[in-house]
Amino acid sequence: MNELSAVLQNPQALITVGVLFLAVVLFISGWLAPELTGLLSLALLMATGVLTPQKALAGFGSPALITLMGLFAVSAALFKSGALDRLRELIASERIRTPRRLIALLGLVVGPVSGIVPNTPVVASLLPVIEAWCARRKLSPSRVLLPLSFATVLGGTLTLLGSSVNLLVSDISEQLGYGSLDLFSFTAIGVPIWLVGTAYLLLAPSFLLPDRGRDSNELASSSNQTGYFTEVTIPQDSNLVGQSLHNSRLQRRFDVDVLELQRGKERFLPPLADRRIEPGDRLLLRVTRADLLRLQQEHTVQLAKRVSSQQIKLFPSSVGDGQKTVEVLLPAGSTLAGASLRELRFRQRHNATVLALRRGQQTVQERLGQAVLREGDVLLLQAPLDAIRGLQASNDLLVLDQFENDLPTARRKPIAIAIAISMLIVPTLTPLPLVAAVLLAVIAMVVGGCLRPAEVQRSIRLDVILLLGSLSSFSVAMQSTGLADALATSLEYWLEGLPTYSALLVIFLATTIFTQVLSNAASVALLAPVAIQLAPGMNLPPTALLITVLFGASQSFLTPMGYQTNLMVFGPGRYRFLDVTRYGAGLTALMTFMIPGLILWQYGGF
Repeated sequence: MNELSAVLQNPQALITVGVLFLAVVLFISGWLAPELTGLLSLALLMATGVLTPQKALAGFGSPALITLMGLFAVSAALFKSGALDRLRELIASERIRTPRRLIALLGLVVGPVSGIVPNTPVVASLLPVIEAWCARRKLSPSRVLLPLSFATVLGGTLTLLGSSVNLLVSDISEQLGYGSLDLFSFTAIGVPIWLVGTAYLLLAPSFLLPDRGRDSNELASSSNQTGYFTEVTIPQDSNLVGQSLHNSRLQRRFDVDVLELQRGKERFLPPLADRRIEPGDRLLLRVTRADLLRLQQEHTVQLAKRVSSQQIKLFPSSVGDGQKTVEVLLPAGSTLAGASLRELRFRQRHNATVLALRRGQQTVQERLGQAVLREGDVLLLQAPLDAIRGLQASNDLLVLDQFENDLPTARRKPIAIAIAISMLIVPTLTPLPLVAAVLLAVIAMVVGGCLRPAEVQRSIRLDVILLLGSLSSFSVAMQSTGLADALATSLEYWLEGLPTYSALLVIFLATTIFTQVLSNAASVALLAPVAIQLAPGMNLPPTALLITVLFGASQSFLTPMGYQTNLMVFGPGRYRFLDVTRYGAGLTALMTFMIPGLILWQYGGF
């Protein structure tokens, strides 16, 4: 304690404590976005002379941060190419009939995927599929969405690439002179954690996951807000012919609602689940934009193309050169409002084909050619570049995202998967640095047609980059001012006499508690430099203490704020705050007792 008091006599150390305190208050209160809090702290440390600009900004040029930026692009290419389509189809299949089977799939399959692909986009991709699975089986989403989040958290510590926090720890380790972490540095610890955690998800009593019910109106409203209405026809050679809608690949693989089936002059309305599909059937669908664009590449259905009231043609299976897909909005005062697409002769007038229509929270039951347009409608158009440029000059239509969201590159899926696998294998078997392998993978994705250069830029999460780049300055400031040493000495005083296992348990638990009120990245930035200083007294390498902090910040199961995927499922699952605590308490207890033992086993403490 005397050493800490002595260090606080140093003005720079006192300023650092003040900046840290301010950052903690802002993180907990949420008055500023986390990345802005990080940038404010960084600016204050430079403005007060605690850190030189070179030291303060070193985190933004670190290999770990560059690796993360490249990983965002590689992940975007994998998702765009449909690399998770098989998984989504498996979730929606008839083989997964009960919540326990679904949880097993989440733990054993989705978990390992999260060890390679950041878990946030994995949850974002699977969330609508699992919600649709719950709706079909009349189950509350609250019975399965928390296991989805927890499974991705467990898988996120299988490799260095599974989480941005892993890369931040690697960056801090290198900045403090202990070298960066390898791709599989903590896999030997992560695998048992993943297996035990998955067993917990499977065996935990069902009453720990509350049944918060289903609100069919709310689900329908949500679907309408994000879904488009479009028509598809069933070609003669479609593999859907003869199948019921309930068992068809169309509803297993895609997040769609069939609102109407038209067969010749007959019109069938829901329920349609048991009705068999015949060639020439015309279906009115409500579908998300991503799945609608994917449908256009499928040969099992074809999007109906409206040319005139008498003639129906079909879309080609691929988009021609120069064709782009964009959203356009009918603004207030548009002269197109009040007329149908057929009356407007929209295709001839604008040289653009309407793929689908979105209208707020209302359901469009008319065929698209007959639907009367209203102000606020959003149309999904396919048109040549010149036609889109012409629309930009129109007062009747507002182009929302010109040139940015073309068809997914499903035909490039094998290329994207091969590149991602090579990205993992090459740095493991050769001296090639991981950051180089990731950057080469990004270039290969672009050259291979899996991603365009503009999409590389859009895929990078700037908020995450700003947060991690700025927070690494905390570790440098605490080290350079002597705060880390002083805090470690004080902590060592309290841990004196405890067995090494118990001391690691305390550090793990302290990090876990910090993570519930701060972000996991902030917890790592504050505690990692302190924990490293304890290594000599515990006869352990510094990496062992770093990984203790890493797992404490990553295995976060107690509150919705503890991990971003918990927050992502909190609303859709209609959870209450203590629901997360009740379900995650047992898993947290397991991790608290298990992880210190695994670290001692890995690093020779036993």
